[in-house]
Amino acid sequence: QVQLVESGGGLVQAGGSLRLSCAVSGGTFSNYAMGWFRQAPGKEREFVGTISWSGGTTDYAGSVKGRFIINRDNAKNTVFLQMDNLKPEDTAVYYCAAKRFISAVKADAYDYWGQGTQVTVSS
Repeated sequence: QVQLVESGGGLVQAGGSLRLSCAVSGGTFSNYAMGWFRQAPGKEREFVGTISWSGGTTDYAGSVKGRFIINRDNAKNTVFLQMDNLKPEDTAVYYCAAKRFISAVKADAYDYWGQGTQVTVSS
């Protein structure tokens, strides 16, 4: 069974940075494309970004492009979300997700999910 565990969330002031990590166990990490999603209170879960199984291709939501970067370390079975220039509207629970091979932007394409980590950006 593939398990995902996020960490690194917290409270930060607007303009600050956070780096989220997602550790994956129970599967062959390099077989999985990884996605990051977020859900704010009262809103639907939304796509943040994705990275291919090799790390060679990334894609981002327009709202985070230029501020967030996803990378992965296949030797450590971990994917990262570097978030810079954070804004109050980035406040949400952030989830990582895994699917085999091909990246996707739709949440329902992903097979495995972490429990989420809270990110709160104060103004």
